[in-house]
Amino acid sequence: MPTEKSHPSAHPAQPVHKAHASTTTYTLVTEPDQGLTAIYNLIATAKKSIDMTMYELTDVTVMDAFAKAAAAGVKVRVILDQSGEETKTNTPAYNFLQKNKCGVHWSNPAYAVTHQKTITVDSATSAIMTLNLTPTDYKTTRDFAVITNNAADVAAIETTFNADFTNAKITPPTGENLVWSPTNATSALLGLINGATKSLLLSQEEFGDKQMIAAVVAALKRGVQATLVQENVNNQYNAELTTMKTAGAKIATYSSKTGRYIHAKTVLADYGTANAKLFVGSENFTTPSLSDNRELGLIFSDQACMAGVSAAITADFKAGTPF
Repeated sequence: MPTEKSHPSAHPAQPVHKAHASTTTYTLVTEPDQGLTAIYNLIATAKKSIDMTMYELTDVTVMDAFAKAAAAGVKVRVILDQSGEETKTNTPAYNFLQKNKCGVHWSNPAYAVTHQKTITVDSATSAIMTLNLTPTDYKTTRDFAVITNNAADVAAIETTFNADFTNAKITPPTGENLVWSPTNATSALLGLINGATKSLLLSQEEFGDKQMIAAVVAALKRGVQATLVQENVNNQYNAELTTMKTAGAKIATYSSKTGRYIHAKTVLADYGTANAKLFVGSENFTTPSLSDNRELGLIFSDQACMAGVSAAITADFKAGTPF
């Protein structure tokens, strides 16, 4: 080691570590292909704190991990949705967490639904997810999670969590990439679609918002190729899909509750170009989701994440039913 330090061409270790520590990373988790290992592993790394906002929680592996963390001195706080049936779904988790020294809070009734799905560990790393922590869905549901250490985004998520945990009013800070409902979601997503010049690849569970439909139609009219993978149980979105198909969209649908279910909410714009951008989040393209709920997603440009979403949604399009 002394010889290395005295060598004129040696690279000191400390600056390398500093550079590595400051590097922003994004990791895509693709469901159902990869399972929940990356999420479980993230939780297991917690040394100081775990903050989670979740629409549905029935995963006992997560609950047990939270209880274990709390017993080891980690500060665990959880916000669970309490809208409609979700109170019944989440009550066992609420009671278990409360008994196991975890801070647990029913969601702010100011929002129609708290549909956000986010886990933040040690105020340093966040998983922003389209999936709920419900094992009955893991094997068949198309979903994604993005795990990131982006400092501005994680800080903004924590600031908003602190407010939501006490039902305080807040306009969530957007960090570098964040898309929040009910504040900037509509403008951010319209900006993404309106900014596309070559292609749009979309996946949605619900697609009823007139502004979003109009933006896709406008993109088609200016020559953008639009491809959509859509969950369409009971032909619920036939009218909206017909509008987009008539304008030139290529659409594949899924409608089976027992087979593949399209739960992911993604937009991949201009993939393969220098201006490519990706949205992944909890927001459905419905007016209540964008305007009334607490939701969270992000718009960013990580190459590996874009490639992963492109591969998965393209495969879903090929395997779906042409509309």
